Amino acid sequence: MELFLDCMPCMNRQVLEAARTATPDEESQARIMDRAALTLARRAEFSCAPAMAQAMHEIVRSVSGVADPYQAIKRRDLDAALGVEPLLWRFAASADDPLRAALKVAATGNVMDSAVFADLDITACVAEELERPFARCDLPELAADLVAARHVLVIGDNSGETVFDKVLLAALAAEGREVVYAVRGRPIINDATLAEARYAGVDAYATLMSSGTGAPGAILEDCTPEFVREFRDADLVISKGQGNYEALAGARRPVYFLLKAKCALIARRLDAAIGDYLLVRRDGS
Repeated sequence: MELFLDCMPCMNRQVLEAARTATPDEESQARIMDRAALTLARRAEFSCAPAMAQAMHEIVRSVSGVADPYQAIKRRDLDAALGVEPLLWRFAASADDPLRAALKVAATGNVMDSAVFADLDITACVAEELERPFARCDLPELAADLVAARHVLVIGDNSGETVFDKVLLAALAAEGREVVYAVRGRPIINDATLAEARYAGVDAYATLMSSGTGAPGAILEDCTPEFVREFRDADLVISKGQGNYEALAGARRPVYFLLKAKCALIARRLDAAIGDYLLVRRDGS
């Protein structure tokens, strides 16, 4: 998906937050923002918002000397998510449609995105958000595709969300399916890497894999050949979150996008409203 002009102020805000998270030194923060402004001016060089975000956050790491500015935030979110995990399993187990409920749990995990939500009351938020229905849910198509699917790839998003994804991974692994869960190759904002996925206990439900990218979205040109093969050859792919949607919306294969619409542009592209939960099948170009 192309990079929109409307992404520029959001990107600027995000890099300022990252600069302040990485270092209290205002001179370093100013250098980061100066270099970020020059990067914004090169917007035509970037294929999508995750590509520009990767360049922006490399500036933060380079100037601050901090390899993972969101490390403490990721651990906080993971611990909070683990604290509500029993609620997630109960919600799925009591549902009339277990697969729909598992998808909703996984989608609800997107509220753990600290890059968007600050000072999150996770218990109250999860209890409320679990009860919100999908605005669009291409479940009949997914259920039909699962009949023949033996190998499923799920592309993860933020760190706290990995705990929620375990419910979906368990549902997908039913009937002997092999499930692979892919995460970022390097730290970027609060997205999950292998370290966070293991801390969440995801490896009890799926085979873990690094996509290789340090962007907040699985930009195939930036991923490892191993991940690209996995993405190409999997019987079914579920992509989590807005960043992965922006990176993979033009992929040349069917993909199920599972996300919460968080900005007007993405919502409009998906014929949805901000805050809507969506499971959308795209056949590929």
